[in-house]
Amino acid sequence: MSVDLSAAADFLAGSARVLDRRRFEVVFEGGDPAAVLAAVDGYRNRDGGYGWGLEPDLRSRTSQPGGALHAFEAFADLGPVRTGRAAELCDWLAEVSLPDRGLPFALPVPDPAACAPFWTSADATESSLQITAVVAAAAHRVGATHAVVADHPWLTRATDYCLGAVRGLGPEPHAMVLAFAAQLLDAAAPTTPGAADLVDALRPHVPVDGLLHVTGGADDEYMRPLDFAPFPGGPARSLFGPGVVDAELERLAAAQQPDGGWPVEFASYSPAATLEWRGHRTVQALVLLRANDML
Repeated sequence: MSVDLSAAADFLAGSARVLDRRRFEVVFEGGDPAAVLAAVDGYRNRDGGYGWGLEPDLRSRTSQPGGALHAFEAFADLGPVRTGRAAELCDWLAEVSLPDRGLPFALPVPDPAACAPFWTSADATESSLQITAVVAAAAHRVGATHAVVADHPWLTRATDYCLGAVRGLGPEPHAMVLAFAAQLLDAAAPTTPGAADLVDALRPHVPVDGLLHVTGGADDEYMRPLDFAPFPGGPARSLFGPGVVDAELERLAAAQQPDGGWPVEFASYSPAATLEWRGHRTVQALVLLRANDML
């Protein structure tokens, strides 16, 4: 299956945020990493966190764990190019972590206009494995080339919280909890003793085809194998039967639309988010295909 990078660039030019255009430029066209950092800075608050719709369905100006996830995604695109913003983000995450070392799904949202209800109704006093795992997984990917992040006390504590929460999973964990826990175990495995072994704790909950319906989502919304193990070489891919991940990569490559972008398989909560998610999804699909030698 052939992916048309030129068509993807054209789609991003007409339908994506400057941030996603700059991410594409730096990953696929040798662009300036400083331009990516400048674009991310537009979402940064003085406290070191990120808001302002960096998470498209969380339009609040306030710094949020969801914004931290997308900031780390952008930092990861830069590879060996380091930025002090990544360590500053870890400092902010340490400040907002709860006593058990986890992150709340969201902090209070005083400006809820155009925000998804699951963000605005989150309990800021309770740690969430879902958000802690996916934010920490992205931070581990940054930490692979950025020792200050890899060694940051926040990341160590957040990873420990996630490992403990995985050991204590209940009988019917949510599909997103499972997927993001798997991402964390994959990302942490190279540097965290015991992370790889904990994949076995997820195995009873994940069908070998990797398709888990998202409770509360659309009827056709599923967590898929690449949501569990997006990058090669990690232990989470052992959750799936032979050929499942390869077939899913082919499916992803084939999903490029006639306009050059990729579709989004979940509901958005504002006109801006509907547009921005497609740009984000297009860049993430291309980054993932590249990492899996599909480009």
